[in-house]
Amino acid sequence: MRNIKIVFSLIIITALLICCKKKKTDARVPPNVVFKTGGIYTSGDKTLNKKDTITVGITATKTEDDLKSYNVSYYYDATTTSTTFYNYVLTAGEATSYSNDIKIIARNQTGTEKWVFSVVDRDGNITQKTIVLTVQ
Repeated sequence: MRNIKIVFSLIIITALLICCKKKKTDARVPPNVVFKTGGIYTSGDKTLNKKDTITVGITATKTEDDLKSYNVSYYYDATTTSTTFYNYVLTAGEATSYSNDIKIIARNQTGTEKWVFSVVDRDGNITQKTIVLTVQ
């Protein structure tokens, strides 16, 4: 009789542990985005002369969900309103990885330009990389 109680107790404890197990939640992992480096690429903040041209490249890869869109925006000086420079919705064939180069021509006046490169996945997770250009 004692053995039956022990087995029955173990079954109940096991059932409770299985039923009470926490639900796994979505980790909401944003896409992986890196700047291209070396050669012609600018991958960090930089000081430029007026009208200088640079190339910024990104490589994005999915981490959890397929990639959805890529956007490049900029802010001049201390403004809080951005202007969209480039916007692209990825196709199914580009959903796992995406690479793009953007040529930026510094404006013809001194100040700062904050460039924001954003990649969004299908779950709405976003990764942003920023480069600040100081134009002299």
